Amino acid sequence: MKISPAKKNRRAFAVIVALIAVTVLTMMAGAFAYAMKIETKLAANTNNDEEFYWIGRGGVERACWWLALEGNQPFSSKQQYWAGGPGEGPETNGPLAGESLSGFPVGEGMVSLSMTELESKININRADEPLLKQVLTVQGADPGELSVVSDSILDWIQPGDYARPAGAKSDYYLGLSPLSYNAKAAPIDNLDELQLVKGVTRDIYTGESSAANTPFARHQLGFGHAPGQEATYAFGLRDVFTPFSLGQVNLLTADEKVLECLPGLDTAAIQALETARDSEPPARNVGQLLTAAGGGNPALVNQLGKYVTVQGSTYEVHATATIGQLSHEYTAIVCRSGPSVTVFSFYRTK
Repeated sequence: MKISPAKKNRRAFAVIVALIAVTVLTMMAGAFAYAMKIETKLAANTNNDEEFYWIGRGGVERACWWLALEGNQPFSSKQQYWAGGPGEGPETNGPLAGESLSGFPVGEGMVSLSMTELESKININRADEPLLKQVLTVQGADPGELSVVSDSILDWIQPGDYARPAGAKSDYYLGLSPLSYNAKAAPIDNLDELQLVKGVTRDIYTGESSAANTPFARHQLGFGHAPGQEATYAFGLRDVFTPFSLGQVNLLTADEKVLECLPGLDTAAIQALETARDSEPPARNVGQLLTAAGGGNPALVNQLGKYVTVQGSTYEVHATATIGQLSHEYTAIVCRSGPSVTVFSFYRTK
């Protein structure tokens, strides 16, 4: 029996339609399966996020316990357990002896900690004009930048509409284009705010320079920069300032960059101070350290007295929470007063 061409066409068309239908249904089934997989993964991530959060928070509470146990010391140094040191004084026989800041279990995961004492830096909200200019001078800023940046930082922080001679208030910032904004006129709570301040370039803030990334970077001789020379800085403002601390710099935890920024401390004085704090027995009070740095010069003690301490009260705690191969990072700001430690902020950073 012969099949007419019309029937052949209809059968061929039906086969094509069936194939299209099967393909579409297969694609729909695949899309549905993929969507279900994504939903399941999102639900699992939501549960994991909560678990990560509490592991990170548990790590911060452990850091608070460490800080509380060392809070009865009349000083804070990098030799103590919170800084990963070997311990000193009577604490070497205390409950923290042999303890580790990394890899301890919390719930179903693990957490590792690191702590930075914020008194090891200069509080940007407490810095006066002489201290700001000293920081900029040591950094390598041009003489013409000193008044502009220091006046503008003070104007940004302090209330009122009156601007210092080289500073700026809201009328200056509202005239900027394409982005305009008001001066804060309140304490800085995020150091990145400095990049909004008149005169503070990204290079001044970070200490990095585009010229440093070229094979023909110019070398800087002395302070300031020659006309047409790419600005280079010894460090960035973010390296020596913090928005959180009780206001004085701890001579036992500050690094050399910060010590160089304190008025009256030159290279020889800093070396003498570092020798005194690392000697045996180590100097552990302000008078001993400044006497060592000044060679018995009482003028240095009077000049630096209001800027320095040997106690730490404010800490930035970094907690890395790990479950299996995954990890989240959290940061907390905590404040210690004797054996009492309070968590002021806690947030995820990565």
